[in-house]
Amino acid sequence: MTTPIAAFEMRAITKRFSGVVANDRVTFTAMSGEVHALLGENGAGKSTLMNVLAGLYQPDEGAIYVHGQRAVFHSPRDAIAAGIGMVHQHFMLVPSQTVAENIVLGQRSLSFIPQRARIEAEVRRLGEQYGLPIDPRAPIWQLSVGEQQRVEILKLLYRGADILILDEPTAVLTPQETEGLFRTLREMTVAGKSIILISHKLDEVLAIADHITVLRGGKSMATVTAQAMTKAELARLMVGREVLFQVTKAVAQPGAPRLVLHKVAALDDKKLPALRDLSLIVHGGEIVGVAGVAGNGQRELAEIICGLRATLAGTITINTQTLTNASPLAMIEAGVAYVPEDRSATGSAPNLSVAENLVLKQFRTARFGRGILLSRRAIAKHAAGLINDYAIATPTVRTAARKLSGGNLQKVILAREIGSKPAVLVAAYPTRGLDVGAIENVRRLLLQGRDQGMAILLISEDLDEIFALSDRIVVLYEGAIMGEVKGEGADRQTIGLMMAGQRSPETAGSA
Repeated sequence: MTTPIAAFEMRAITKRFSGVVANDRVTFTAMSGEVHALLGENGAGKSTLMNVLAGLYQPDEGAIYVHGQRAVFHSPRDAIAAGIGMVHQHFMLVPSQTVAENIVLGQRSLSFIPQRARIEAEVRRLGEQYGLPIDPRAPIWQLSVGEQQRVEILKLLYRGADILILDEPTAVLTPQETEGLFRTLREMTVAGKSIILISHKLDEVLAIADHITVLRGGKSMATVTAQAMTKAELARLMVGREVLFQVTKAVAQPGAPRLVLHKVAALDDKKLPALRDLSLIVHGGEIVGVAGVAGNGQRELAEIICGLRATLAGTITINTQTLTNASPLAMIEAGVAYVPEDRSATGSAPNLSVAENLVLKQFRTARFGRGILLSRRAIAKHAAGLINDYAIATPTVRTAARKLSGGNLQKVILAREIGSKPAVLVAAYPTRGLDVGAIENVRRLLLQGRDQGMAILLISEDLDEIFALSDRIVVLYEGAIMGEVKGEGADRQTIGLMMAGQRSPETAGSA
């Protein structure tokens, strides 16, 4: 039997940022022909380690070996030359250009126009070979999210990568697209490729990975065989304690309607239809989950409710008060809270402190000052309580929000919005980027809010989360509701088909 070959070895890698040790003598080895998952809590050092491997960062200590040879990467170009490429969670594609143009973008030695036909033929061949069919001449803006992911992977394959790093690759895929991606990854490993998978979805990791390396606090805790592990054991390695995956959910006791949308229509940023004749009711004391692939109107739906986007038609009612096209301040005063999709650009003020971010929507109240004079002591005390309650990792309450990890910035937003005890909470991807321990806490808080009478609209592409929390589920596709099902006993296959555009026999227009 042939001895497996190490695709790469990272030996005793240390990386520091302003005195903070992100990676502490981490050793990580992956073999050719395997899927190797990299797990860890928020801030455990996963992204830093992979950015070192991909040439975005240079290690302060340690060494990298690729196929047994010492390698030094000064840039991602050096890593690509060594056969290493990374598909980031947020795709790096130019929407106005074609698939083929994006795939060769940045390759200095390549003149595209004279070689267009050859390049397009090669892209088509690679797509067929690896089960990633795509039209090389299609503009990126016309492609679904799943198809755009194919382009990112084909970009690396075209450039000869045999070590592919995938960061949360299933976050924006339907169940059917996820199954297709996993088939592709297996075909790649058969061809000798090494796949490094960063993910928070432990069920998927156990289904696809051969080996798993777990980081905690910047250190490597263990490298294990996936077949020998359970979900609970992985979670314990990641967070250092037992994690409950099954949330305890009492039967919902819906009250009066708190959020009512009637025949709403809206445009997206390109002035194209984003919401079409959409009607939806959310009662106090229930969670209504909105399932769907990203880009099907979820962002626009959240923004019209929160006063951030105008409606073309229809009405929006909060607690019997018609507030169609009201300002964001009017919506806040009516009791609407919002956990947005974009935590940096929309959900926070990155240059303000953690404490200031935690009172962004309350600083006008007498509790925190009078007029333009703010009570720094009251703000700091309020922030310290929320930091403790929500386990926000920050050096001090005065630390700038932009210096926090993505997961901890998300906790700041959740603390501010849920802590205000709103009448209506619009939660868009509330656990995106959080580790299993933080996810457990967020789900508990959402259910507590529901039981206290909040009307919660939960927007998520994570079907496990939708199923675990929702009392009712609606599916959004191209701005219209494809159907509605009860949360209890919801069928994953049925939801997946509706996410792909197949309308259920009974639509949810009268939800």
